[in-house]
Formats: sequence, structure tokens, C-alpha cells
Amino acid sequence: MGLIKDIREQFPQTHMWCDSCAEDDLTWGIEHGIVGATTNLVIVGSVLKKELPMWEGRIRELFAQPGIGEDEVAWQLIEEMGKRGAKMLEPLFVESKGKYGRLSIQTNIKNYKKTEEMTAQAVRFSKLAPNMQVKMPASPAGIRAYEEATYQGVNINATVSFSVAQAVQVAEAVERGLARRRKEGLPTDDMTPVCTIMIGRVDDWLKKVVKRDNIAIDPECLEWAGVAVFKHAYEIFQERGYKTRLLTAAYRNHYAWSQFVGGAVSMTLTRYYLEQVETSGFAVEETMNKPVDPRLIAQLKAKLPDFDRAYEEDGMKPEEFEHYGAFITCLEGFFKGYDDLIQMIRPLQFGKPLA
Repeated sequence: MGLIKDIREQFPQTHMWCDSCAEDDLTWGIEHGIVGATTNLVIVGSVLKKELPMWEGRIRELFAQPGIGEDEVAWQLIEEMGKRGAKMLEPLFVESKGKYGRLSIQTNIKNYKKTEEMTAQAVRFSKLAPNMQVKMPASPAGIRAYEEATYQGVNINATVSFSVAQAVQVAEAVERGLARRRKEGLPTDDMTPVCTIMIGRVDDWLKKVVKRDNIAIDPECLEWAGVAVFKHAYEIFQERGYKTRLLTAAYRNHYAWSQFVGGAVSMTLTRYYLEQVETSGFAVEETMNKPVDPRLIAQLKAKLPDFDRAYEEDGMKPEEFEHYGAFITCLEGFFKGYDDLIQMIRPLQFGKPLA
């Protein structure tokens, strides 16, 4: 038995997902013990590059339909990759009676300021398969969309999220949506909302700030900042009993998985990091409740106000979420991912081969 399965057996509340919807990645991941998967616009582009022979004919077929443009083809492709991944995970979904085995699919990131558009797409995506989870960014409009989508029965996954403040707002929005469902006698027991904290992107942003402002700080602080934010959010979630489960993403070092074992959390790891878990040789032990060195946190708080903004529950007001540095850089990356995907499929509408 590999380490992923060992963790799953000893700490069944700790879920590892595959941060990919590629067929070979999901096959490997399921064989080794993952219980979910996620995708986004960047991932879909990466999968398409890997699986060109598998998709080229389908893309040409879609372009041959009258009135279909490249945006419609791109979203059809995203949906079909999502449905394939959901089908591969469905046995896990059935086995767990809906507690895990979901595939997260991301709404159009360009609608991050549009609550109604995000909600409508989330509802559509939720009907693609019984085990779909739908990702929307934790912007002010996204917070409103989480409540409405939850009310309509969507299992949400908050993304583009980096702070305790965002996570709490997400959880509270979900609670409001759940309360509305219960009031109308609609089921909620089988719902599994999650809120991502992109811990590696917290570290990335603080490293940029340190370089930009020429700040002298123990470099180890910058490898633990995202972990500290996540652990602080977890404490709050446990105290308040939120239905929403926290999820780690955007890995930069092994702390991003090794420090959360035993927690009632999900972790979405790329194939690279899943293989690292398997070959690490680490002992399987509870680490979720081990605090980050308070000396590191003290340095971060003293020297980096942007750490405080991510770490403290009142570090940011909702209207500030989309102006936080990590939010902006992440959003730009997703915009570029979509543009790259469009450029990749564009030649096929003219009968040209994919590059």
C-alpha cells in the first residue's frame, strides 16, 4: 500500500484529490487512493496538449456545426472533459454515498463580477453529472453566487481564495443557502461544499512583496505563510461547525500536504505532488493540529501587512478581496489560460492542424 492509501486508511477524513482531469492522471490517482479531482481553464489547456490525438477530431466536429464559434467550442470541450472525469470518479461517489468522488469544474472566470451569470453557469454545470462540484471565484459577486447556487442545490468549490476573511465569507454564504433549502424542506445532508485556500499563491505573492520592497525576513517564513493562513482558517471552521470543508491548492513545497494530515480537509495535488507523497517515505502521522512556529508568524505579521490581510478574519473586507495582490495575479493567470486554450483550438476552425 502506498502512502496516499495509508493516509486514506488511517485518516479517512483527510481527502486527497488529483489536480487534473487528464485521463492518465486520474487513472493513476484513483489506483493510488485519490478521492476527487479538480480542473480549471489552465488545466484544460494542459490536458488538451497532452491528449491532442484524442480531442482533435471532436473539436473539428464541433466547428463543423453551423453557428458555432471558438468560445462555444472551448466551453463544450471544458464540459466534456469535466463529464469524463466525473464518470471516472463516479464509483468513488457511489461507494461513499456522495461524501467524495466529485469532479470540480470552473465557471467562466471572466464573470467574476457577475453574480447571476456565475450562478446560472454553476447550475448548468451541476447537472452535467451527479458528482459535479462547481468552482467560482471568491470575489464579492462570487460570495453572493455561493449562497444562491447552494440554495439551488449546487455543490460549490470557492476558488481564487487566499485568506481567512474570504473563507469565512464563503462558509457563511453557504450556510445561508443551506438554511434556505432546509426552510423549504429541500435536502442538504448529501451536499459537500468546499472552500479552496490557494496556499502556494499566498507564498508567491508575499515573496513578490518582499522583493519589491526589499524586505529582510527569514526565508523560511515565506514557505510557511500559506500553511499558517490555512491552519488558522481551519481552527475557525472547526469552532463554528461550518458545513463547508476547506481545501488546499497551489502547491510549492511538501508543507502544503504534509502539514494537514489528519484534518477534515481536502487537498488537490498535481500528479507531480501526488507522486512526491507516494515516494516521500514520511511517517503517516497527524499534523493538522501542529501549530506553525509562532516565531515565523510573528515575523510575518511584523514585516508584511499583506500577510495580516490574509491571516486575520478581519484582514480584508469583501470589497477588498478582488484587489488583493494574489487575487489579481491568479485571475490574470486564468485569463491567460483561457486565451491560450482559444489560440490552441483556433486553427481547427480553418481546417488547419493543431500545433
